[in-house]
Amino acid sequence: MTSAHGPQRIVCLTEETTEWLYLLGQEHRIVGISGYTVRPRRAREEKPKVSAFLSAKIDKILALRPDHVFGFSDLQADIAAALIRAGVPVTMFNQRSVDEIFAMLWQVAALVGCTDRAEAWLAERRQRLDAMRAEVASWQAEGRRRPRVFFEEWDEPHISGIRWVSELLGVAGGDDVFPELAAMPMGRDRIIADGAEIVRRAPDIVIGSWCGKKFRPEKVAARPGWAEVPAVRDGQLFEIKSADILQPGPAALTDGVEQLHRLVADWMVRHG
Repeated sequence: MTSAHGPQRIVCLTEETTEWLYLLGQEHRIVGISGYTVRPRRAREEKPKVSAFLSAKIDKILALRPDHVFGFSDLQADIAAALIRAGVPVTMFNQRSVDEIFAMLWQVAALVGCTDRAEAWLAERRQRLDAMRAEVASWQAEGRRRPRVFFEEWDEPHISGIRWVSELLGVAGGDDVFPELAAMPMGRDRIIADGAEIVRRAPDIVIGSWCGKKFRPEKVAARPGWAEVPAVRDGQLFEIKSADILQPGPAALTDGVEQLHRLVADWMVRHG
């Protein structure tokens, strides 16, 4: 069910709210998007690009006469403040966990009067995550072990995966080798200063998602001291595009976790 109530001219400063509004069939409400938006592909062709991540064209946004702006995290606080001072209603989400992603999606749907459609989509996603957990549990019951996984969000310096990535990895059947860092919301707090610590934790799989930069498995394999890391020795170095897993919205709950599960499932079947 759709509604004429709620905001009619929305600017989305990050991709996840754009993708979600398209999935809800409410793309007609969007008047501006982030320049980093790649999902859905047609949004780039249909909507004006008015922001990066840490900066935005405030005058261009105001010229679009938005009646609501959606943003993400404290990193966009200055953008939000400028828009609020200009009289624009702004909602800043700060979702960092899987549960918080689900909550954010529901809130956006409520604002545009699409809770029924959202509930169905969210319920389907929760069922899929439960099915993954059950599949992994069945393999463990057969005596197969879960792989140790290092998720690398950036390479120089090494930055490990954020909380929702770590949680989805757990659902998919892998064990994050840096679980203590996953709870840190800021990338700077997830820096692994000593690369030798990654070697010591002996990941079975390394997944790279270097935001905005192509993952180079051969570069990872050539790191000093990495030759005997199980993931390097067994050729288990993979990329998941940042747009699929580092977007705290529909992408992570669909393509992102599905890719994690395929990689882990393949390892458990062949190496467990």
